[in-house]
Amino acid sequence: MAFLPDYAELHALSNFSFLRGASHPEELVTRAHALGYQALALTDECSLAGSVRAHFAAKECGLKLIHGTELIVENTKLVLLATDRTSYGAISSLITTGRRRSKKGTYALTRADVEKTNALALWVPGEDLSAAPWLAEHFAGRAWIAVELHCGPNDRAKLNGLQQLSKQTGLPLVAAGDVRMHLRSRKRLHDVLTAIRLGKPVAQCGQALQPNAERSLRLRMRLAQLYPGELLEETLRIAERCRFSLDELRYEYPAELVPPEHSPASWLKKLTEDGLRRRFPGGVELKVREMVEHELALIAELGYEPFFLTVEDLVRYARSKDILCQGRGSAANSVVCYALGITEVDPARMNVLFERFVSRERNEPPDIDVDFEHQRREEVIQYVYQKYGRHRAALAATVICYRPKSAVRDAGKALGVPADEVDRVAKGFAFWDQAIPPANTWLQFAQQLRGFPRHLSQHPGGFVISRGPLAELVPIENAAMPERTVIQWDKDDLEALGLLKVDVLGLGMLSAIRRALALVGRQMHEVPPEDPRVYAMIQKADTIGVFQIESRAQMSMLPRLKPENFYDLVIEVAIVRPGPIQGGMVHPYLRRRRQEEPATYPSAAVEQVLGRTLGVPIFQEQVMQLAMVAAGFTPGEADRLRRSMAAWKKRGGLEHFEDKLK
Repeated sequence: MAFLPDYAELHALSNFSFLRGASHPEELVTRAHALGYQALALTDECSLAGSVRAHFAAKECGLKLIHGTELIVENTKLVLLATDRTSYGAISSLITTGRRRSKKGTYALTRADVEKTNALALWVPGEDLSAAPWLAEHFAGRAWIAVELHCGPNDRAKLNGLQQLSKQTGLPLVAAGDVRMHLRSRKRLHDVLTAIRLGKPVAQCGQALQPNAERSLRLRMRLAQLYPGELLEETLRIAERCRFSLDELRYEYPAELVPPEHSPASWLKKLTEDGLRRRFPGGVELKVREMVEHELALIAELGYEPFFLTVEDLVRYARSKDILCQGRGSAANSVVCYALGITEVDPARMNVLFERFVSRERNEPPDIDVDFEHQRREEVIQYVYQKYGRHRAALAATVICYRPKSAVRDAGKALGVPADEVDRVAKGFAFWDQAIPPANTWLQFAQQLRGFPRHLSQHPGGFVISRGPLAELVPIENAAMPERTVIQWDKDDLEALGLLKVDVLGLGMLSAIRRALALVGRQMHEVPPEDPRVYAMIQKADTIGVFQIESRAQMSMLPRLKPENFYDLVIEVAIVRPGPIQGGMVHPYLRRRRQEEPATYPSAAVEQVLGRTLGVPIFQEQVMQLAMVAAGFTPGEADRLRRSMAAWKKRGGLEHFEDKLK
């Protein structure tokens, strides 16, 4: 509408400013777009933790997103905004400096630290005005005084005072909102969050609570009533200078993994060929050779060679130190992983499908989970730090969010509910995530709080390793555990941006196997792959302490299925899961295995896919293969179908496959 002023919000905090912001980054972006804002700056306090989610929400709706941060530096509040890739790296490094200098959850910065950045700076003046000459000197041409009016009793006097300060210092004025929520209706939840942060009931928080709901994204008509037009226009000029997007981030793996005379592709091929000679001393079958060529071609096309080389380096180090390790998960579908010694799934014995692991159509990095003896995993972690340095390696974060129990507890305490009643109600919720019924105001707040980020924790072992300083890509902070550092993005954010992580996980069963081998004086390779006496024990459910088949559900199935070989065990583990059980696949398989009913197939192609499971689809790979042979899916489309099926209960999303499946 022509009479409405254009505006860009340059100071907004999401709920990744833990217990300060009352809206998700995506909610802020969507609301700013709906209000017709030209841009939105996400400026969480000393953090970029919510930037990836805001980035993809902004791309989806077409809003310009500015990346920045809010900092308290020597009693001065600053908002720094990234203009390009260099200034983004400087902000990220500055956040890292402040976080690494302090214990988890805090930061400490000096003016000297901030002077090194080349970002734009918005100064939010308080009682101390001594920062003005410093800003004028070190941020000449890229510093502003932020005018933040929230309908207080002295707004007019505040504006006049800041106009005088601008004339005295030469720093221009710009409008900003100090936004904490996307809607005014979140004000009450913001009060609850403030009470949780302060550790006392809302009724005792007094002036710590915001006096009104003006720290929300406001209508442009309302902004025109509060601010002079030139201050609103200045927001647009600043937004125009901020042209950085997370799409510009380019991730490079360490260069030292590849000898000077080789490229990543040639070195990976050489290591793979060496591994194939060890794995197949009598010669490589044609089927396996074709699979290897296919995998190496796809890996080269997608540029994933350094990732495989990094994992191979970790596995080689572990084996050199006699640390048991084993790759698992979708990586078991890779012959290259088998040749490199990362996994032990023999492609000659198993029906592997590489597109389950790496797909041309799926724009996501591969995921290799490697388990190490849990008692010696720290040696591998410290090897990573020593090899690459703390400035180039850190663990991914895990965003700890409110679940029903914690949401009910914290909301109850904030509202002054008696402790025994809080405890009683909270115990009524299961450990898994579930909606909280809005029975009263307390539970309504708890439901709003559910899913809010509470703090960052460390991923069980997902390492991000870079060629250059990692802090220029994403901020790094101290973990609660000594000698550990974590980045501010979790695994989902990394996947969304296409950044690769290497999983260094701990598994107690490998430690038990190590002790068992030492007890009998054997090496792992000396253990026979099949032993009828072992299967006789398994068929009697004598499996307490045996990894993956020791649960009560597995032990009840073992006498019915009666595994006779390794593949039977694979089926056993897979079939005792919610998907096959709820899909009605267990009883048909057992009847066919006992030859109580025949195994039938609609075509020879389907029989080739389902023959080993007697016509019953049990594995995700079979879902993909069925889609390919029966519905004409490409490998990448088949993998998207598999992923949509896995997330169907949470997000739906199978509708667009319906026509092709018919």
